[in-house]
Amino acid sequence: MKELQSISGYEYSDFETNPSHEYLLPTVLSELEKIKAGLGDREPRLFELGCGNGSVAARMSSLGWDVTGVDPSADGIEQAQKAYPQLKLARGSAYDNLAETYGTFPMLVSLEVVEHVYAPRDYAKTAFSLLEPGGAAIFSTPYHGYWKNLARAVTGTMDAHFTALWDHGHIKFWSEKTLTTLLVEAGFEPPRYLKVGRIPALAKSMIAITRRPRG
Repeated sequence: MKELQSISGYEYSDFETNPSHEYLLPTVLSELEKIKAGLGDREPRLFELGCGNGSVAARMSSLGWDVTGVDPSADGIEQAQKAYPQLKLARGSAYDNLAETYGTFPMLVSLEVVEHVYAPRDYAKTAFSLLEPGGAAIFSTPYHGYWKNLARAVTGTMDAHFTALWDHGHIKFWSEKTLTTLLVEAGFEPPRYLKVGRIPALAKSMIAITRRPRG
């Protein structure tokens, strides 16, 4: 495992969900229920890439998923292991060979992570490697598109949105086009998108649902 010190700066002070989960989780959990129903006799095993403080993993576990997850944040994993000792959550990152350690899964979830990573192609490659052939994945990231970007420019809120002064904050800013390119390059099927938080043109985040091809 690579040294995590340089990428572990995102801090957690508790084990609760954060405000973004208020608009993300209803849609994500609904999609997970549909996917679980299609697993048939397969065990509903799920890997969360970037599990933070374990709050989302706990919600998914309550829906019947057997959750394994990693996060580079020492604070996050400490909170997660304290609050949710029944879950299999540990320190790790998308720059590690996670499939070698944990195997593959029929489901992967990674919420609001890709905007934080320095090497998104490594991240996408790792996510792909954690899925069984035919396995499904759900990614989310803040949404960027023409009308939202224009609204930000006109209202003078670009600085607040791009968070340049937030240590360990967002360093990549994704549109449907760029995120699709990233995922397809890694081997995923072209994703379908759902917009959440505000009207679609001004959405706070976009949710990408995709699969690893069976072949």
